[in-house]
Amino acid sequence: QVQLVESGGGLVQAGGSLRLSCAASGLTFSSYAMGWFRQAPGQEREFVAAINWRNSGTLYADSVKGRFTISRDNARNTVYLRMNSLKPDDTAVYYCAADKWGSGTHVLGGYEAWGRGTQVTVSS
Repeated sequence: QVQLVESGGGLVQAGGSLRLSCAASGLTFSSYAMGWFRQAPGQEREFVAAINWRNSGTLYADSVKGRFTISRDNARNTVYLRMNSLKPDDTAVYYCAADKWGSGTHVLGGYEAWGRGTQVTVSS
């Protein structure tokens, strides 16, 4: 059974930084593309960033490009999201997701396993 557990969320001032982690178990991690999504209150879940399994190629939403960095450590079965220059608009619950043999898509339906999320709140 695939399990994804996010951590690292919290309250930070605008302009600050956070690093989210997602620890995976019950899967051959190196065979999975991993994605980060977020959902603000009253809004739909949206794509943030993804990293593929083959060559760790990455994809970012325009809203976070240049500020956020996704990376993975296959030895630790963990994917990270480094978030710099945070803005109040980045406030949301952040979810990680896994897609076996995936290309690292921005499409929610492309992922077959999800974590429960971690709250990120950015104050102005």
